[in-house]
Parts: sequence; C-alpha cells; structure tokens
Amino acid sequence: MSIVLRGITWNHTRGFVPMAATSQRFAELNPDVDIRWEKRSLQEFADAPIEKLVEQYDLLVIDHPWAGYAARSKVLLPLNEYINGDYLQDQAAHSVGVSHKSYEFDGSQTALAIDAAAPVASWREDVLKREGETVPQDWDSLLRLARKNMVAFPAIAIDSLMNFYTLCLAHGEEPFRSDEIVVSAEIGQAALDSLRELAAYCRSDIFGMNPIAVYEAMSRIDEIGYCPFAYGYSNYAREGYSTKTLSFGDVVSFGATGPLRTTLGGTGLAVSAFCAHKEEAVRYAQYAASPEVQRTLYTMSGGQPGHRGAWTDEETNRVSSRYFAGTLPALDRAYMRPRYNGYLHFQDHAGDCVREYMMHGGNAGRILERLNVLYRESLIISKEKQA
Repeated sequence: MSIVLRGITWNHTRGFVPMAATSQRFAELNPDVDIRWEKRSLQEFADAPIEKLVEQYDLLVIDHPWAGYAARSKVLLPLNEYINGDYLQDQAAHSVGVSHKSYEFDGSQTALAIDAAAPVASWREDVLKREGETVPQDWDSLLRLARKNMVAFPAIAIDSLMNFYTLCLAHGEEPFRSDEIVVSAEIGQAALDSLRELAAYCRSDIFGMNPIAVYEAMSRIDEIGYCPFAYGYSNYAREGYSTKTLSFGDVVSFGATGPLRTTLGGTGLAVSAFCAHKEEAVRYAQYAASPEVQRTLYTMSGGQPGHRGAWTDEETNRVSSRYFAGTLPALDRAYMRPRYNGYLHFQDHAGDCVREYMMHGGNAGRILERLNVLYRESLIISKEKQA
C-alpha cells in the first residue's frame, strides 16, 4: 500500500508545476510514495496561518517570515535534526542571497529554500524602443519615464509595505532597529513621499495589482514599458509563456546609496511536525532542493530555484533570456525582513497604512505612528507567546 503525502503550495506555474513535476519523478523513483499537491491563491499563501495547515498537509511551501512562529510552536520539523550536516552546508554555501538563512531561527532549520525571489526590474524592449526610451538606471530617470505614463509596479498592501522597507533603506536607515519605532520620522516620511510621488505618475489600477497582475498586464498590452520593482517571475522571461516576453534585470540606483536593496521573498519547503511519514517527506524535500534537481527538473518545469548553481547555469539562463544572471545581484543584496514570532501581526496590517498614504497622501506622521503602534503590538504578541 502506498504512502500518501499531501502538500500545499500557491497557484501559479512557478509555485505549483515544479512541485508536481518533482513529486511525480520522486514517486517514479520511490513507487511506495504518492505525493499529492493542492494550491491556494497568492494572497492566501501570504495570509493563511500555518498552524492550521500543518494539521492538514505533510509538506508546505511557506514564506520565511513564518520561521519565528514555526521555531517557537514546533509545528514544523527542525530539518537540521533530520538532514545530514553536509547537505545543509551545501545549501548554505550555495544560497541565493540569504534565502537559506531566512528559514533558520533559534537553531531550527524550518524549511529548505527551494525558491528564491526579490523585487527586480522588468521591461518591454519593444515598448521602450517605440517611445525612444531606454531602461532607466537611477531614480530620477525612473520618475521621468513614469511621467510619460510608461511605468507600473505592484501596490497592493503587502507589496507596498515591502517597497516601503526598500525606500527606507534607500534613504539611509534600516527598519526595525529599535524596539519602539519602525523607522525614524524623517526617514519614514521620506520613504513614504518617494513612493507616493512615483505612484502619482502611474496608472491608478496598480493599487489592485500584485506582481503577477503587473507581469500579465505588461505582457498583454503595449502601454507599460517598465516596472521598477516587483517580485521576479522568470516564467515571463521564457519564450512561449506569455503573449509578449519580458526582459528582467537589476533595479535602479538611488542617489549616493547605489542600487536599491529590495526585500527578500522566495519560498521554502517545510515538513509538518504532524506528518505520519516524516522520513519519506524529508527525503522528498531533500530531493526537490538538491543541486541537480533544482538546476534541471525544477527549473525546467517553471520553477525559480533556491540553489545558486541553477542561477549561474548556462542552460537555465539560455531558456530564460538570462533572467537568473541578470537579476542575481539584486537578490544577493536583498533585505531580510523580521521573522520573530509576532512579526506577521505587523505585516498583515501595516501595508494598508502605506498604501493609503500612497493613494491619498495626508499626514505622514499619523501613518508612521500607526505603523509604530502595530509594531509594538507585534512585539507584545511575541513576548506573550514566549511566556
């Protein structure tokens, strides 16, 4: 009788197809194991609490801000206790940016980084050429292009918050350095104003767009020439995937601080602590995250691998119009947001505040104080859960 493992991922080619492909091949190599994947929306992927999912699924594709909760609650297997140290050392040595580290918390490896992402730049070569424009290299040239109504970027709440972190860094301050405030009032207002100015030159529907929606719009209509930052999807750089193929590369520079530091994303493959067949689930996780599978089957099935060897590989870059090599610098310097147990309370609500200011302006101080209140609440939650 076969061992059945159930997995949950998100419903995009990048999220679902490589899991199905690697599971099918793993089952062919291990006929006693049957892995069945389900999928949820990108918003559900960001919002759904894993404490409920771990009771329903053996394998979970997760976002790294869950690492703190997972380490405290022990709802996910600490993979460092189940996987050979040499394997994990290879994963760490070949991480894309801090992707591998992002799933480590309090001595627990909560997941393996099977997917790497950060906001990167994208553009339509033909649209820029038609308008006599080139890819902007700095913030000022980005604004100039935006004034021509040729720029769009994702501005739903979660993406607005991630971009707020990026602009705080661009203005010279890393968020969350204090236990009282997210960022200083001066830097916070400067970041909000930079985002609001850029958004003011863009089409209003960006406030309902996530990265996928931006890429779909860019590939289908001939109006958007450039996106300055959106979580990258190599699929749209591959011939035959969308109506028009997009080009991808590093993000613009911002003043003397150099290229923007965008906020790390990506996904990890975790195993539920409630899994009845832990050994088989861990073996599959190791298989899916292994260097050879990541470089070949995983990537060629539409995945965006977490192992660095795949990002520098000649063949993966050939089929993706050099997406991986072109965007790797942005991922290597990406900012890792907090992961403490309680942070997600802040993330779940703070983006609405940033988005509100981007849309309507108003009192930046009020917005920043609301962020600070949410931040302090999240720290209280963290302390309560530790008690």
